[in-house]
Amino acid sequence: MPHAPGGFSREGAAGALTPNGAPVLAARFTVPAVPKTFVRRPRVTECLTRALEGPLALVNGPAGAGKTLLVADWVATLTKPVAWLTVESGDNAPGVFWAYVLAALRHHGITLPDDIGTPARPGEVDDSLLSRLAAHLNERTEPAILILDEFERVSAPEVAEGLEFVLRHAGAGLRLVLISRTEPLLPLHRYRAAGEMTDIRDADLAFLPDETAEVASRHGLPLSDEGARTLTERTGGWAAGLRLCILAAQRAEDPDRFLKEFETGQSTVADFLLAEVLDAQPAASQDLLLRASVCERTQPGLANALTGRDDAAAILAELQRANAFVEPLGHSWYRLHPLFAEILRAHLNTRHPGLERELHGRAARWLSDAGLLAEALPHAADAGDWEFAADRFVDDLAIGQLFTGLDADRLGALFSRMPPDTSGPAADLVRAACALARHDIDRGLQDLNRAEAHLPAAEARGTSAARLTCAFLRVLVGGMLGSAEMAETAARRAEELVEGDILTERLEAHPEVSALMLAGLGSARLWSGRFDAAGSALSAAAEVSDGPSTAVPRQESLGRLALIDFLRGWPGRAEAHAGEAMAEAERSGLPPSVRTSVGQLVLAAVGIDHDDLTAARSHLHRAALSAADSRDPIVTSWLTIVHARLLLAGGEPDRALRVLVDMRQLPSAVTSSPWVNSQVVLARAAAYLAQGRPQAAVEVLARTADVPECAIASVRARLAAGEGEAARSLPDAVPGANGCGPAITVPALLVRAQAADALDDDSSAQYLVARALAAAGPEHLRRPFLEAGPWLRALLDRRPALWQAHGWLPARPATRARAVAPGDTASAPVIEPLSERECEVLGRLAQTMSTEEIAADLFLSVNTVKTHLKNIYRKLAVTRRGEAVRRGRELRLL
Repeated sequence: MPHAPGGFSREGAAGALTPNGAPVLAARFTVPAVPKTFVRRPRVTECLTRALEGPLALVNGPAGAGKTLLVADWVATLTKPVAWLTVESGDNAPGVFWAYVLAALRHHGITLPDDIGTPARPGEVDDSLLSRLAAHLNERTEPAILILDEFERVSAPEVAEGLEFVLRHAGAGLRLVLISRTEPLLPLHRYRAAGEMTDIRDADLAFLPDETAEVASRHGLPLSDEGARTLTERTGGWAAGLRLCILAAQRAEDPDRFLKEFETGQSTVADFLLAEVLDAQPAASQDLLLRASVCERTQPGLANALTGRDDAAAILAELQRANAFVEPLGHSWYRLHPLFAEILRAHLNTRHPGLERELHGRAARWLSDAGLLAEALPHAADAGDWEFAADRFVDDLAIGQLFTGLDADRLGALFSRMPPDTSGPAADLVRAACALARHDIDRGLQDLNRAEAHLPAAEARGTSAARLTCAFLRVLVGGMLGSAEMAETAARRAEELVEGDILTERLEAHPEVSALMLAGLGSARLWSGRFDAAGSALSAAAEVSDGPSTAVPRQESLGRLALIDFLRGWPGRAEAHAGEAMAEAERSGLPPSVRTSVGQLVLAAVGIDHDDLTAARSHLHRAALSAADSRDPIVTSWLTIVHARLLLAGGEPDRALRVLVDMRQLPSAVTSSPWVNSQVVLARAAAYLAQGRPQAAVEVLARTADVPECAIASVRARLAAGEGEAARSLPDAVPGANGCGPAITVPALLVRAQAADALDDDSSAQYLVARALAAAGPEHLRRPFLEAGPWLRALLDRRPALWQAHGWLPARPATRARAVAPGDTASAPVIEPLSERECEVLGRLAQTMSTEEIAADLFLSVNTVKTHLKNIYRKLAVTRRGEAVRRGRELRLL
């Protein structure tokens, strides 16, 4: 079967599923069929036709006013592209609403580019998705007509605001028709004031006497002019009231008299008319209508389960033919008119108290057996049968939907109603999953342990699914705790359970389970520093089947792959993987609240290496916003490290140290991470060097000499501390960097060059610097040269040809290296180039001018001059005027 973009089937939508397993109902996109008894009223449809001249039309009236059929009949006369969507209460979740709008447009042949994407979470939708949609519609030469029926069900301001945004920016490419019982939340006053809106209200919808007579005639009930006028007056021209009265009057001996004498009180009339219509049906039909009213839609098999008989197919077909408020949806599915169903449910509770709960239970079992679990679960909840709901949810392997996909919020809210005394392993597993989805690991483990303890030893039906769910949750816990051992043990158990089991089919139906397990396994291995094994699992997770249900683990895995690349010294690869993670989030419409911030943090770290601190700050800021409530140890630790590195690059070593010292503990991690430890040590050592405390750097690095980057940094610190032997012992001190990228090998080459320079081996130093420049060029690695120290500037001053061919380097390379010893101003670096004004102030310092004299000479305030002086001292790594002047002359700034 062909499928439309976004995962929705163009044909047979009633039997199709969204990528996360939720059913796509044909009724959502199907223009309602107009019955033969329908009376076309040109006076109203002409208003709709004129409405296409403006962006918005509202068909507003009470329930049963004939709004939907009026618009459906009008649509049949159009030759323009029209998309129809019947809104449901679940559409108050913005992600769900826009997923169905996009599907409706595509279903009705309105082509949309694939890059518009589709939302991946029910509760939110990314603004960029709406912008792309509006921009595409604005480019259309012929407007698309979007009809949203039963729009009164939208009560979420976020949905209305998004719709208004798209309508406003789509220009002439979109015409919106809203069918609603109430005034929508859109700013209608603006459209009315601008004359851009068409209102069709109850007065327009109300039937006139001649139209009432025509309706009665089509129902086989001739009315006199007086009878038609009386009925119109008594019902106010209300379409449903007219139809109900006509149906009831068909069985009266004197229809005109009957229509004159019935009571007009709203509830009395409704009760009376429905009683007449219902009682006019055979007993079997009455029973079916009452029982089917508990379901939003029904089908012969479901109706038979509710009635306990086998005659539903014939009864439903007859009710449809008789226009007895039973509407066909296609594929043997029917829907009772919502108003009729509502009143039928009231009758059901009056006639058969307590039966509704039992019927919900029957519906839950039938729908579950039919493979419609998403529809079955609410019925099970309304029946109070939580054990059944949990059992079927676990047995279907749908547990991953609590963590990702469009249904996550709905399912989480549904199972939050489950009483705490609901027993059974499945209930404990659902509770565990709900807790872990909230990152409540302690509670999740408690429920998971209890579930495992109560699983039967024998492999009964559903037990293998429960055991696989246990393994799945164990893998996720391992990822959250940074325990590779736990995650790998659980992953092996999952593989054993799936081999040769019918669970394979269920796993294929729920790709989010495999994606989440692989992402969790990869995260646990990454935390433990096993980069090869982590990359294997994360790459597999990033390549699982596309769709909203797997969008979160896919983009999370891409971000972690970027981190592995960066830690291995390959910033270019890291940037590419991080870019893929960002693109996946955009394409899938993931809201910021569910996007992993690892990719942004990697881009910030790459920006630091490129010496693009503006970009680095921007990425770090975005990452910090999305990670504000994160409990992921990888995210929180890497965020702190990148923040400290950025502060160091900006010349603030004191603040960098405070960030590292204040680095909050990671309560969820059960073990420390080797790469996190080494990255923290490297940042601390760099801060000590920038403070002019090389011995402190030597001491902190001594504990991690087996890590290549730390060994390199240790030699540099020892050289800065005046340990000449460090240069001679260099080949033994710096281990080989096999497999490491240029971000590791370039600093290693530079420290070897520094050692050669210290030994007056100028030719070796030049050769090693040339190799470093050649290796750094493709990646534009500026940071190692800016941090190398004043020895590099002196060497390049002697051999300018070394760097002049490298246009990617800063104009004055190596002017921002860190300090090497306290008070050693001769070798201290310029942390950051002086501004033009700061150079002017430095020049006047050399002339022994006072602060007041400098201020007067430059037409500045004394406080401004003092600020410039502070900046000069910081950048030149000095504390007094005389030292600043000497450093300025050494660096040829004067």
